[in-house]
Amino acid sequence: MKHLIFLFFAGISSLSIGQIAKYSNEFLSVGVGARALAMANANVASANDVTAGYWNPAGLNLQTSNVQVGLMHAEYFAGIAKYDFIGSSKRIDSNSVAGLTFIRFGVDNIPNTTELIDANGNVDYSRLKSFNAVDAAVLLSYARNIIKVKGLKIGANAKIIRRKLGEFGGAWGFGLDAGAMYDYKKWRFAARARDITGTFNAWSYNLSDDVKQTYAITGNEIPSNSVEVTVPRLILGVTRSWDVWKDKISIGGEINLINTFDGKRNTVIKTKAWSMEPAFGLEVGYKHFIYLRGGIGNIQKAMDVTGKSITTIQPNIGVGIKYKIFALDYAMTNIGNVSTSLYSHIFTVKIDINKKILK
Repeated sequence: MKHLIFLFFAGISSLSIGQIAKYSNEFLSVGVGARALAMANANVASANDVTAGYWNPAGLNLQTSNVQVGLMHAEYFAGIAKYDFIGSSKRIDSNSVAGLTFIRFGVDNIPNTTELIDANGNVDYSRLKSFNAVDAAVLLSYARNIIKVKGLKIGANAKIIRRKLGEFGGAWGFGLDAGAMYDYKKWRFAARARDITGTFNAWSYNLSDDVKQTYAITGNEIPSNSVEVTVPRLILGVTRSWDVWKDKISIGGEINLINTFDGKRNTVIKTKAWSMEPAFGLEVGYKHFIYLRGGIGNIQKAMDVTGKSITTIQPNIGVGIKYKIFALDYAMTNIGNVSTSLYSHIFTVKIDINKKILK
């Protein structure tokens, strides 16, 4: 744990190497798994399946099967943007699990109008092309029980990021995440350090002279090769569940505190260097078969049309069904469009393979 703390603060001090971008790699902040999204992303302490590779890699060691596979699909902005997740996790032995996660957020078939007008000033639709804007990431995860400390689990991610803007440019990135969970009586405490050493994206551009000329005429800045740095983020969480009626009805809740260190944000608590945003999630289960979920997150300070400061929230709800080796989860985020954040219907399918845990 001391090594993780050292890496976290060493990462913050090393960010002067590149250009710090407050909202870099934000596609990795959306979240995966309809269960967690229904609980407003409050999931770093209760993540216990294949999605833990994203939320908190330490939670992979809570899965009860030898192998688990998960799939998710969501669409944003009336289907213009597609968001997909596929993950798998495999138990190595009774104390360790490895995982693989793939995430893609993309807008496909975007019209490229930079060459729509020919040299004579005529509109020529035969010159119209299209391109894709895609953000993708691969996470390689490992989780392990710390035998010498009862109830302690740790985990880490190595992530490779690829961002592509058609033929115009793109970036390769690399970063590390770390996570821990600790069970104390009926409570579980957790921490996830995202981008623990800073995640570096190296951008390169391949713009034709015609595109550069179009940028210059329209007053847009011509992009240049650069390195973009994602600042570390620390998420703290605590969860507990109760059996309230003859082992048939269970209730579980979680609270997360999302801490960022890239300057002031429009969050509940904020300073010039640090900001904190809470998230709350609740899950009610019946016979470990059907689950109802809800949560409140994305609590932000904003300005209304009159210029008055207001607080916006994002309420989410969802439902899940688990039968033998199959689980189907659904989430509807941002009920009633209360927040200005993304809105979508999200489905996740999970499959357990070989329920027997290896010894």
